[in-house]
Amino acid sequence: MMKPAYVIGVDVGGTFTDVFILDEANGTVTTAKVPSTRGDQSKGFVEGIARNVADFGLISTVVHGTTVGTNALLERNGARTGIITTQGFRDVLEMRRRDRPTTWGLKGSFTPVVERPDRVEVEERVLSDGSVLQAVKEEDVKAQARALADAGCEAVCVFFINGYANNDNEKTAVEAVRSVWPNAYVTAATEILPEIREFERLSTATLNAYLQPVVSSYLDRLETGLAEKGFSGDILIVQSNGGVMSIDTAKRYPVRTALSGPAAGVIAATQIARAAGFDNIISCDMGGTSFDVSLVADGTAALAAQTAIDFGMVVRTPMIEITTIGAGGGSIASVDKSGLLQVGPESAGSDPGPVSYGLGNDRPTVTDANVVLGRINPDRPIGGKLARLVIEDARRAIEIHIADPLGLSIEDAAEAILKLANAKMAGAIRLVSIEKGHDPAKFAAMPFGGGGALHTGALIKEVGLGSALVPRFPGVTSALGCVVADMRHDRVQTINHLLDQIDAAELGREMEGVADDTEKLLAGTGVAFAAVDRIYEFDMLYLGQTHTVSVPVTIARSGLTREAIRSAFEAAYKEAYGRLLEGIPMRVMNYRIAVIGRRPQLDMAVFAPTAGKPEQDCRIGRRSIFCDGTWHEAVVYERLELEVGAEISGPALLEQSDTTIFIDPGLMGRVDAFGNLVIERRNTANG
Repeated sequence: MMKPAYVIGVDVGGTFTDVFILDEANGTVTTAKVPSTRGDQSKGFVEGIARNVADFGLISTVVHGTTVGTNALLERNGARTGIITTQGFRDVLEMRRRDRPTTWGLKGSFTPVVERPDRVEVEERVLSDGSVLQAVKEEDVKAQARALADAGCEAVCVFFINGYANNDNEKTAVEAVRSVWPNAYVTAATEILPEIREFERLSTATLNAYLQPVVSSYLDRLETGLAEKGFSGDILIVQSNGGVMSIDTAKRYPVRTALSGPAAGVIAATQIARAAGFDNIISCDMGGTSFDVSLVADGTAALAAQTAIDFGMVVRTPMIEITTIGAGGGSIASVDKSGLLQVGPESAGSDPGPVSYGLGNDRPTVTDANVVLGRINPDRPIGGKLARLVIEDARRAIEIHIADPLGLSIEDAAEAILKLANAKMAGAIRLVSIEKGHDPAKFAAMPFGGGGALHTGALIKEVGLGSALVPRFPGVTSALGCVVADMRHDRVQTINHLLDQIDAAELGREMEGVADDTEKLLAGTGVAFAAVDRIYEFDMLYLGQTHTVSVPVTIARSGLTREAIRSAFEAAYKEAYGRLLEGIPMRVMNYRIAVIGRRPQLDMAVFAPTAGKPEQDCRIGRRSIFCDGTWHEAVVYERLELEVGAEISGPALLEQSDTTIFIDPGLMGRVDAFGNLVIERRNTANG
């Protein structure tokens, strides 16, 4: 019997499902891009693999970056959920932090994912020091649980005030609920987030319950579909923190899958860039629906402790910092009532898709503009869904909806669409770079996704980026990220004591015990790791402050000491703020632990061109492209056939099955040793 040889990464987007297949037996890779299947994404998932792997029994591991949870949150189509909480606190979810949808707006509305009748109370009370003032009564909890189930709730969240300090009442209530609840979708807030700040804990736990039926049923269908094809290996799911977890863990904690797909892209971008010698990059993932941007400095992606998926929908769990805007290839262009051009956030998605797909949409998109301007070959569309794009329909849609209302030619109108989309993308890049103190000139853009490489040159010029690094397979980079991501589990626990009141040695032993328990989760997956790392951090601040700083610490063999914690805090605080506040007591708010199982790393040399051709031998034609208000003759290349060191002067188009790369006039591209394309200003490239 043949030994399983394939490790497969699959990223499901709004338009395409991307598949990256690594054959570990011979060190080769295969990529595929198929249309996503609305309604049941698992169908497109299995189909994408089946197109390239005949025997599913040869697959050892499938790693999945999913948008099911994210879409359910954004579209608010999760399960009907109930909340059982402490008497007097049923409205915490709705009161939130009293912020507004628009910062300077005078009005705004907010509807929580759980309506007030489904938020019920029981008598119990734990004080902030952890003492139990009133024990919870199991019969009261059971009665409320039955009432919620009878009302039609599919999932339930148990949240008690000050549960982070002592969760005895909450554990008792959860067991009572589980004894009468009709399914497994019961969430305990302190299991999700045993951390101070009541709204954030309730919001995160409620969204976990809200997603459980949706994500679990999807993963069940996925398991069934793969098993029917003969697959018997491991299924891992990408988390928002850039690590992966087992499918069973994902079913229990689906809130950790929010931004799963974009996180995989950042992980892949980081590893590709590191191998190519780029420590500072800005990843730019442009798919059919959105444009996702993340900054990687000194080879490390930034993690945020908390993210707002949408207004009032806060998830407090470690996530890679990603800024998302509605500027994808399917983003619809329109002229509003005031006569201004708009692009997005509404998208045509994969069905019906851009006008040029010929599947029923009549409103122009960013992709249609690229087709009209000659940047996309209508006879070679990516994804394999269509044999040809209908350029005539795209021109007609732009003429009717954009050109005529604005008094422009079709070409000028199409370029206006792209310029506005580029301006929105540039704004997102400035948000993660300039507004956080980083000089974009010291960073390289890494465009990926199906459409990112078409807009690289414009972003270099618009933002002042130093260069761009286009991966070998830009259209399936997020799927590659699934294959190279490590397994990771994060834990947090509130302490909320002054440093001088803490028994540091005992605290260190507690943290190591938690790390030991967390490491058992890795061992239980059966996945082989090259190494297992532990990261220990404190959230600390001076007495009287509100915001904390992250303080990394090392627990020595001799144990943890107050002096070590104090020294680490002073170093972190001084780096963040430039000076210390002498004489003010320090408070330790939380400890955080990350246990990371390092998977064997993929050698990026697998992407290196092995038998490339000189630049002149890779030319497959010429095409007229419209850029900066005039027509140019661009040379068209077969990108994957270019040899290492080949140099391409813009204007040029490089085509491959998963994307098209546009090198603007005035720019130059060079193929590096790993098959990436480095794009720079021509005078920079020439020294």
